[in-house]
Amino acid sequence: MVALDTDVLLLAFAFHRDERQADNARCLALVQEHAPVVTIYSVMELLGQLSFNLPSARLRQWPSWLQDRYGLTIVYPPFAEMDAASFFTAEFVERPLDKMQQRMPFGDALILNLLETVPGLEDFVTWNTRHFTGKTPLLVVTPAQYIDRMANSRG
Repeated sequence: MVALDTDVLLLAFAFHRDERQADNARCLALVQEHAPVVTIYSVMELLGQLSFNLPSARLRQWPSWLQDRYGLTIVYPPFAEMDAASFFTAEFVERPLDKMQQRMPFGDALILNLLETVPGLEDFVTWNTRHFTGKTPLLVVTPAQYIDRMANSRG
């Protein structure tokens, strides 16, 4: 199973002249074969970036043009039997603060903490590998590296 960072999705919808577009598009096509996941935090971060150029009606239709288009499973934080205050403190203060001690922005900490709870998740695809490498048990790769890894695994 593979997870996508916000930047991979953002590149698909913006920055059309970026030299990484070809690898990004190939990666997005390839990950659909491997049960791709994305956190709700990444979705909201993406929608926030796109909100400057998308009509509000289109923004609210994100499940069809984002989730369905790429076959994404959206990961939400579990809150088991916690009361609201305990959940908020754990999810938005304590757990992110643990990651931030490794020099990580708050949004990245939210995303990574949530991904690390997903059973069977092995790869985290991001254009910003330096933000995550050595800070998670997940294999952190760029879209280009993911393409190469999958090509090599097929033999």
